[in-house]
Amino acid sequence: MVAITVILAAVIAAFVFGMGPPEQAPQASIRASAADVSSTDVVKLEHQGGDQIVFSSTTTRVTVSGNATTEGSALFTDLSVEDAKFDAGDSLYVYYEDATGQVLVDNSNMTQTDNTPIAVSGETINVKIIDIASQQMIGDMDVRF
Repeated sequence: MVAITVILAAVIAAFVFGMGPPEQAPQASIRASAADVSSTDVVKLEHQGGDQIVFSSTTTRVTVSGNATTEGSALFTDLSVEDAKFDAGDSLYVYYEDATGQVLVDNSNMTQTDNTPIAVSGETINVKIIDIASQQMIGDMDVRF
């Protein structure tokens, strides 16, 4: 009887102490809309409230119609690693960069005019923001141009 109690206590302790709280994605309200910046059609992401989202290669992935954007600090053309945070009230722009042919995310007003529109009039694209650690969706938005 004592042996069964000891084994049962060990199994329960291993189960309880081995399980931490599950990883959870940041909870944020994000709005995506079509925008015309410097005569280029882009996707404007607006953080309307909730948790801060940190953009780095190990934290968050952004996809546009199934294609991943450039990750990590290179994800942002004009941002330093410290500034690669998306807080309530911030806006980001998703667009194609002609020089690299990649989809980029940027917080500037995109003063460069040599970028390709991310979509054409009448087209709908899907933008997803995914938390890598938990593999949970932070945002899944369809944007119609």
